[in-house]
Amino acid sequence: MKIAFAGTPAFAATSLRAIVAADHDLVLVLTQPDRAAGRGMKLQPSAVKQLASQRGLPLLQPSGLRLDGRFAADAKATRDALIATAPEVMVVAAYGLLLPPWLLELPRRGCINIHASLLPRWRGAAPIQRAIEAGDRDTGISIMQMDAGLDTGDVLLAHTVPIEPTDTSTTLHDRLAPVGAELVVEALARMADGPLIGLPQSVDGVTYAPKIDKRESALDWRAGAMLLERRVRAFDPFPGATLDDRGVVLKVWRATVRPGSQGAPGEVLSTLPEPLVVACGDGGLELVELQKPGGRRLPAAQCLAAGAPALGQRLPCPAD
Repeated sequence: MKIAFAGTPAFAATSLRAIVAADHDLVLVLTQPDRAAGRGMKLQPSAVKQLASQRGLPLLQPSGLRLDGRFAADAKATRDALIATAPEVMVVAAYGLLLPPWLLELPRRGCINIHASLLPRWRGAAPIQRAIEAGDRDTGISIMQMDAGLDTGDVLLAHTVPIEPTDTSTTLHDRLAPVGAELVVEALARMADGPLIGLPQSVDGVTYAPKIDKRESALDWRAGAMLLERRVRAFDPFPGATLDDRGVVLKVWRATVRPGSQGAPGEVLSTLPEPLVVACGDGGLELVELQKPGGRRLPAAQCLAAGAPALGQRLPCPAD
């Protein structure tokens, strides 16, 4: 089929690579404009742009898609390109821009989305992180027929993926991405043979996965240790869970729950050379891997060799 593709990060690039390998006709690729990143804040192309450029695929990077918005010129140029190339379907994966009605209606077979959850659970921008944070045992991939709502369309195909007790957002992402690629290729193959009928999403069990805010990164010791341990994993690699040690903000990359530990929230119950354990609202949290500003991820004993928190010290909670 003639396919248009819209996506930005590595998760999307994995599916784009699979669609190309399946010998579909990629008539146009959309991705976000280059963004400043890294210490030098140089403009960096998205993973999708890099792949599209390597494969010689036609590419556009509109800043917006609303015909009456701030970037109307970009939107009109994109619409003209899509009309000229006449895709039968558009595949969308972690694109980062909302698709307005004119775009949802333009391809003959509509737009389908590769969503990293089992809809209707975790609609929205951060389904992988929120599933880990909530302690879900399973997540998965949903191939959804897009409509005007936020991830509310009929589910065409779905596949369940278990969440391991040690999964971070990085490791779970890396297992979900190839599943999404395989599933969307299957969906496109079925669509090429005839209509692919989806199932309406249940009205029960709807949850939303809002974008991760950097302000969420600070560990609130008043919460239970199990929740904080899940947040450490959920916020790896971005934004990274953090703690404040005498005005120095450290990132926490790995932690272990110590059930039965008791103390005031934020109280250091054990310190180096013993394991570093901090009291939480329920239980304690052993801090296993840390990172100082400008440093590397290191075991706690190496990271804090020059000065660990003192026994009985109170680490502040975010609202203190």
